[in-house]
Amino acid sequence: MSWDSKNIMDLRLEFVKLATQEGANRRALCARYGISAKTGYKWIRRFEQGDTRLSDQCRRPVHSPSRTAAEVEARVVELRTAQPAWGGAKIARRMNDLGFAQTPSPSTVTRILHRHGLITAESSTDASRWQRFEHEHPNDLWQMDFKGCIELDSGRRCLPFTVLDDHSRFDLALDACGSTPTRVVREHLRAVFRRYGLPLRINADNGPPWGSPAQPGQLTALAIWLIRLGIRISYSRPRHPQTNGKDERFHRTLKVELLAGRHFRNLKSAQQAFDAWRNVYNHERPHQALGMATPISRYRTSPRAYPERLAPIEYGEADAVVRVSTNGEVRFKSQRFKVSSALANLPIAMRACGEVDGSYDVYFAHHRIDTISLNERGKRS
Repeated sequence: MSWDSKNIMDLRLEFVKLATQEGANRRALCARYGISAKTGYKWIRRFEQGDTRLSDQCRRPVHSPSRTAAEVEARVVELRTAQPAWGGAKIARRMNDLGFAQTPSPSTVTRILHRHGLITAESSTDASRWQRFEHEHPNDLWQMDFKGCIELDSGRRCLPFTVLDDHSRFDLALDACGSTPTRVVREHLRAVFRRYGLPLRINADNGPPWGSPAQPGQLTALAIWLIRLGIRISYSRPRHPQTNGKDERFHRTLKVELLAGRHFRNLKSAQQAFDAWRNVYNHERPHQALGMATPISRYRTSPRAYPERLAPIEYGEADAVVRVSTNGEVRFKSQRFKVSSALANLPIAMRACGEVDGSYDVYFAHHRIDTISLNERGKRS
């Protein structure tokens, strides 16, 4: 197998869970995870037969009718100690998932936690529910962003790069980055696309490298690459981070459950901690907004595979196609208009607006950049 040995068990578990979902294309998944079909089907068969080597060892039943209530209570305390940010509902659901024959109710778990002094007033406030609109299917929308900077013991900094599926809350990427240039983000996204396929749309804020703070909505080199992959791009409203709310909420969970009070020696040690927590978040942690299901249970890989080569840019026969100059301007019908320097030497299309004389929608591939008016020189409609 070609998986990294540091997280091979996590990848096996993720693979078999995705492969055993209804309608899954198992051979395509084998290719995305870099294993042969023979190996993939072997792990699927063993998983379906209950092979515990493919799952967390603690998934074995740890309770029987003969065990005392004190042992159940001890297990509640053990789970809370391992996951200090989990409340009664999550712990009760997790105990049920682990096979407890007599799982206590969420309210009973909460009383146990109070009895052991494991719930504070602050943690009760932090447990308030967030409810948001969600898209109907996995991969309809992904949200991406950088978590705030983390200072490392080595003196360097770490900026966690996160990508979240809107429908399932499945975390597609949690990567420890030392910087945020286009090249770095593109490499991380390429790895995500190769494993999970392409989404229909990605939403990001207006910060670099995907946005332009000075001119919200202006295309950057990273956005152009995504558009050429056939992905629709949208941006959060300036100063409204809730537009990317699920990823922001994910950052809040990441901070509470992993980062608070933690120190990392370097990027490698940070990534090791990220990988371990990501596995818990996707596969074990009951998610309140999902009816206490786990994100992996709601996620499906995209049928749109990542193309190793970009397709040529094509426009309709009725479009007026012009090429952007090196300074980001185009000349059209004896007038000059500024679009984006990132589009230098690329073709864009001027598409006449049927209802407004002299107005044209400006497109790059499928993405509408702007609307220009020839009636007033240089004016945007």
